[in-house]
Amino acid sequence: MDIIIRQAKLRNKEQLVDIGIKNNLFAEISEKITATATKEINANGQLMSAPFIESHIHLDAALSAGFPRYNESGTLGEAIQIANERKAFLTKDDVKESAKEVIHWLVANGVLAIRAHTDFTPTFTTLEAILELKEEFSDSIDIQVVAFPQDGIFTAKNASEKLEESIKMGVDLIGGLPQAEVTREDGIRAIKLAFELANKYNLPIDMHADESGDEYSRYTEIIAKYALHYDMKHLITASHTTAMHNYSNDYAASLIGRLKQAEMNVVTNPFSNLTLQNRLDGYPKKRGLTRIDELLDAEVNISIGNDNIMDPFGPLGKGSMLQAAHILVFAAHMDNSQRINQLFDMITTNAAQTLNIENYGIKEGNEANCIILDAKNEKEAIRLTSECLYVISKGKIVSETKPAERKVHLGSEPSLVTFKRN
Repeated sequence: MDIIIRQAKLRNKEQLVDIGIKNNLFAEISEKITATATKEINANGQLMSAPFIESHIHLDAALSAGFPRYNESGTLGEAIQIANERKAFLTKDDVKESAKEVIHWLVANGVLAIRAHTDFTPTFTTLEAILELKEEFSDSIDIQVVAFPQDGIFTAKNASEKLEESIKMGVDLIGGLPQAEVTREDGIRAIKLAFELANKYNLPIDMHADESGDEYSRYTEIIAKYALHYDMKHLITASHTTAMHNYSNDYAASLIGRLKQAEMNVVTNPFSNLTLQNRLDGYPKKRGLTRIDELLDAEVNISIGNDNIMDPFGPLGKGSMLQAAHILVFAAHMDNSQRINQLFDMITTNAAQTLNIENYGIKEGNEANCIILDAKNEKEAIRLTSECLYVISKGKIVSETKPAERKVHLGSEPSLVTFKRN
């Protein structure tokens, strides 16, 4: 064996197991592997999982908070304005340097697949940068690039032509932002154009849909309509859908039924959604989140994205999927045992479905992609936003972390503090 991981706790399994990796594949999973390996890791009963998946992030904007200025109002409108001001002096090297640093953060936090929404307006500078990083990291990380029109399609000259040119440059998905168009009619035209191009070039779609607190923003239903028309099951994702929070319950139930019928994916982005949405509410303020619990109960596939990391749309973040799941425990009332396990699904198995990743999971014969967390189970991992002790990509260790050692000096002798409970 190349690597043997001993005494690991797999999800939904009571018995600890050994996992053998050879030729970049999971070669053996059993209670005791008698063989030896070049590298042996003792998991000591810690949770071993398939890697985390980042379902929605803007790598091209990462680490740009304060450049050229901070978003003092915290609104989506000001964030877009600042992002446009930044474009005037942005270089490809700037984008690559910041994005590469955030990719390293994501990998250290256990992420091995990333869907990166990337602006292609008014020039291809940012898109070229992220496509180059996709190729640079292809040996270890799966980066899917979405062609994203930050200012809309019919609001800018030649944007529809640039969208098609982006496809020819090698993007993996077609994006959109219908609510950025001047009229609802133009928003529907933008959705229709995306589906026509998707059908022409055989590409999936991931759109920023109804990223608003406006209860009359209803583009997700149009996306579902075309998903059904083109029979693109599992290939269409509606990201954000925060307006769903403010819909009447009757309309929301009808829409969720359509999403299930179309077998669409939904991505919630708690950091930016909670920060940017419903800023104009006054009090009481609604939660800027989609209906996560109702979508899960209807068996609509839903996953989680960090969305923005230290940029005008979100001032904080460190690329931790566990941190994103953690905040939803409180903000989305996902606090019972079943819901907490579902949150872990939303950054693993559900996200794999969103990104159409095949042969995902710790199974003999699958590509050896996995993480070992400093936690005994999913609940502890989310509660502690645990460190990834090891990240293994295609049979190779790509990240190792030693958790902090904390000693509290109270009483006669120092006490070691771990925050863990049996």
